[in-house]
Amino acid sequence: MDFRHYVQIGRVAYISFGKDAGKLCAIVDVIDQNRALVDGPCTGVQRQAVKFKRLRLTKFRLKFPHSTSARVVRKAWEAEKITEKWNETSTAKKMAARKLKTTMNDFDRFKVYKVKQSMNRIIRSQFLRMRGKALKNPPKPRPKRFKGKKATKKA
Repeated sequence: MDFRHYVQIGRVAYISFGKDAGKLCAIVDVIDQNRALVDGPCTGVQRQAVKFKRLRLTKFRLKFPHSTSARVVRKAWEAEKITEKWNETSTAKKMAARKLKTTMNDFDRFKVYKVKQSMNRIIRSQFLRMRGKALKNPPKPRPKRFKGKKATKKA
């Protein structure tokens, strides 16, 4: 199995748990095989050492030298428009939908329930209508085909 996203200087990562959970950062330097120095000047992540277990690597990569300043990281981040690109990904959309679902109150859940109910009614009525048409006009049977030699009459 080939890896698509390597730990590289400039690789944008998502912090999955801990103090800065849910924020994006960029890898500025690799400390050792377990930790990396990250910085997220546009997302509020302080420059710090983070274990690789806490990072989920993304497909985005910035071009800057290792151990560079936060100002250079910020310029590269804004030039590439990483935040906008991240918000367009399916992963970010799923996370936003999950967060929205957890913040729903009783009335919001009731509205979703009613919308699903009406949608299922529409689907069921269309299905029954189509099935009724199919039963009224059944397809004509195909003529049987002989696979072997035809039998000949012997006199």
